[in-house]
Amino acid sequence: MPRADAQRNLDALLAAAKQEFAAHGVDVNVRAIAARAGVGTATLYRHFPLRSDLISAVFRREIDDCAAEAPALAASHDPDEALELWLRRYTEFVATKQGLAAALHSGDPAYSALPAYFEQHLGPALQALLQSAEDAGVVSADVHPVELLGAVANLCVPFPGGNDDSRPFRMVALLLDGLRYGARK
Repeated sequence: MPRADAQRNLDALLAAAKQEFAAHGVDVNVRAIAARAGVGTATLYRHFPLRSDLISAVFRREIDDCAAEAPALAASHDPDEALELWLRRYTEFVATKQGLAAALHSGDPAYSALPAYFEQHLGPALQALLQSAEDAGVVSADVHPVELLGAVANLCVPFPGGNDDSRPFRMVALLLDGLRYGARK
C-alpha cells in the first residue's frame, strides 16, 4: 500500500492525465500533466516511466470507475433505468476516449493486456444489469454483454465531418430501444 502522499500524487497524476488526454490527446507534453497535478516531472516518471504506463493506468482507472457504477445503479434504480443510466455512463466513457482508443489499437505491446482487462471488468458489470433487466422483462433475452459493449463502442465512432457530441447518446438510445423491443413486459 503506497504512503498517503504517494497515493495523493498518483491520484492527482491520473486525474490530470485524464483531463489533458481529453483536451489535447495522448501525445500531450508530460510537463503539462505534471503541472496540472501539482507535482514535478520526476514524480510523474517515478510512477509512470513510460507514456504507455500512464495511458494504461488512466484507461484502467476509467474502466474500474465505470464498472463500479453498475452495482450502485442497480441498487438505487429499477432494472430498466439502471441499465439505461449505465449505458449512458459507458457511452460517455467511450465517446470521450477516442485518443486513448487510438493508442490502444496502435499495436504497441504495452497495451496488449488491456482488452482482456476491459472485458473482465465491464463484461460482468453489464451482464448483471442485463440479467436484472431481462428478469424484469424489459429487455430481450440472450444479449451478450461483450457484444453490446462493442456495439456501443462502434456507435461512438465520430461521424465523418461531424462534431455532434450528442450523436453517440442518441444512437445508443436507439440501440436500447431495440433491446427493449419484444421484451415480455
